[in-house]
Amino acid sequence: MASRARVRAPELIGKGGWLNTGNKDLTLSDLRGRIVVLDFWTFCCVNCLHVLDELRELEEKHRDTVVIIGVHSPKFVHEAEHQAVVDAVERYGVEHPVLDDPELATWKQYAVRAWPTLVVIDPEGYVVAQHAGEGHAHAIATLVEELEAEHEAKGTLRRGDGPYVPPEPVATDLRFPGKAVRLPGGSFLVSDTTRHQLVELAEDGERVLRRIGSGERGLTPDTFNEPQGLALLPDGKVAVADTVNHALRVFDPASGTLETVAGTGKQWWQGSPTSGPAREVALSSPWDIAWWQDRLWIAMAGVHQLWTYDPATGTVEVAAGTTNEGLVDGPAAEAWFAQPSGLAAAADRLWIADSETSAVRWVEPAEDGYVIRTAVGTGLFDFGHRDGAAGQALLQHPLGVTALPDGSVAIADTYNHALRRYDPASGEVTTLATDLREPSDAVLVDDDIVVVESARHRLTRLRLPEEAVRVEAVAHRTQRAATEVAPGALRLDVVFQAPAGQKLDTRYGPSTRLLVSATPPELLADGAGAGTDLSRELVLADGVTDGVLHVSAMAASCDDAPDIEYPACHVHQQDWGVPVTVTEDGVARLGLVLAGLDAA
Repeated sequence: MASRARVRAPELIGKGGWLNTGNKDLTLSDLRGRIVVLDFWTFCCVNCLHVLDELRELEEKHRDTVVIIGVHSPKFVHEAEHQAVVDAVERYGVEHPVLDDPELATWKQYAVRAWPTLVVIDPEGYVVAQHAGEGHAHAIATLVEELEAEHEAKGTLRRGDGPYVPPEPVATDLRFPGKAVRLPGGSFLVSDTTRHQLVELAEDGERVLRRIGSGERGLTPDTFNEPQGLALLPDGKVAVADTVNHALRVFDPASGTLETVAGTGKQWWQGSPTSGPAREVALSSPWDIAWWQDRLWIAMAGVHQLWTYDPATGTVEVAAGTTNEGLVDGPAAEAWFAQPSGLAAAADRLWIADSETSAVRWVEPAEDGYVIRTAVGTGLFDFGHRDGAAGQALLQHPLGVTALPDGSVAIADTYNHALRRYDPASGEVTTLATDLREPSDAVLVDDDIVVVESARHRLTRLRLPEEAVRVEAVAHRTQRAATEVAPGALRLDVVFQAPAGQKLDTRYGPSTRLLVSATPPELLADGAGAGTDLSRELVLADGVTDGVLHVSAMAASCDDAPDIEYPACHVHQQDWGVPVTVTEDGVARLGLVLAGLDAA
C-alpha cells in the first residue's frame, strides 16, 4: 500500500459533550485498534445529510472494525444549541456516536474548511485521508479494506462491538414531521419524516386517522425514506417529495395506493441528465413541491435548483438554477440558490424558502421564461431575527412558506422558532408568533394557520391575522474564523488525489472543474470565473479588507485496472465559502482539500 503522511490525530473535544454513547465520553485512546472515520457535519447542510446516508452501508458492513464519529460543527446559532443537536441526531437516524462541538474546537484542530468533511484515522491513531464534500464513500470503503488487511497483518487491528448506544425511543403520534397539506375533506396529511410514513390527522390536527407506509426505509409500494414535501394535485391525489429516496411519489387518498412517478432512487450527480422521462432521470433530495403553472415544481435542495415535473408528458426538467450555491437573482437559468426547501404557489408567483441563504425569494413569469427575485435575505453568511424593511430584515434558515390571501407570505422561520410575514405591498417583515419549536411548514385553514412544529412533533393552530409580536432584533454572521491572507497575489490550490485504484477520467476531456467568485465581487481583481485547472492565481483588489471567497470544485475519477471492462466512475465535488481578512502578515497560498492530504 502506498505510504501516507504520518500525522497524529488531534484529540476529540467539544463543550456540548457526547451523544449516542450511553453518557460516556470517548477519547481516541478508547478507539485505538479501530479504523475511525470522523464526519464533520452540521444538520442544516443537505450535503452533510447525503453523507450520512452514504456512510450507512460502510457502517453496517464494517461494524466490527470501523467506528464512525460524527463531529457536529454548527454554522447557524441555533445549531449550537445542544437540544437542537440531540433532535437532529434522532431526526436523521444517526446510528453512531456524535461529538457536539458548538465552539468548533475539533473543527479547528483538524483544519476543516467545509461541511461535510471526512477524516480517516488508522488503528494506530494517525490521519491517513481527508475528503471534503460528498461522493467519497466508495474511496473510503476501499481504504478501509486496505487498512483492515494492513493492520490485521501487523496485529494492530482490534475487532469487536463499537461504542454506539442507541437512545431510548419516545412515544409520540408524529416524530419530526416535515410538511403538511389539507385534504379536500378537511383532514391533514403530514409527512412523518423520521418514521418514514405519511400520517392522516383529523380536522383537529391531533387525532390519527391512518398511517401510510410500513415505517421502514425503502422505495416500494409500502415504504418511504424521510419524506418531506406534499402537494395536492388537481385530480385530488397528493404528490410526495420522498427526499432520501430522491424520488417523487403520488399517493391516492381514496384507494390508498402509492406510485413512483419521478426519479430512479439514485442521487443525481454532475454530468447526469437534467431532463427527460421522469422515471429515467435521477433527482437529488427533493425537499418540497407545489402545483403551479400546470405542473409540479420541485425544490431540489440537493443541487440548489428548481425542477419541474409535467404529469401530462411524464417528464422532468431543470427550471431554474445552475447548481452553484449562493444568492444570485436574474433569469432562471442564471440564478443561484442555496438549498431551496419550501415552495408556495400564488397566482402571479411561486414563493421559495431558500434556507441556507436565510432568504425568501420568488419565481415569476417573464417574456422569455422565468425570472428569480429576492424579497428577504442577502447571502450565505448573514442571518438573525430582525423585523422591518425587507432590505434590512433577517431570517435564520427558513424551511417553509405559505401564500396568504392578501398577497403576502407567511414564513416558517425555522431556526428562529418563529412564524414571520413578508408583505410585498409595504415591503415590511413582521413576526407573527414566537416560541414555535423548529416550524417547518404551515397550512392556511380559513382564518387560522396550522403550523408544523417539527421539533415539538405536532401541528399548532394560530389565529390570523395576528398582531405582530415585538422581538429584540439580533443579527449574526457565521462564527468560523476568517483566514488571514496577504494583499495582492493569492495562490489557490484545490488538492485532489484520485483514491487508490482510481485515476482521473480524461476520456471525454478535462475531468476537473473549478469555479471561483467572491462576496463582495470587488474582493477579486482577477481570477474569478470557471476553469478546468484545480490551481489558480487570484489577485485581491486594493482597498477591500475582508470578504468571502466562494470556491466550487469537481473531479471525476474511474476505476483503474486492466481487467475491468466497464470501470465505475465517481464524481467528487464540494463548495467552499472561505471568509478571508486581508493583512500584511497573511498567507499567500490557500489550500483546500477535495480528497487526499495537503502537506503544505
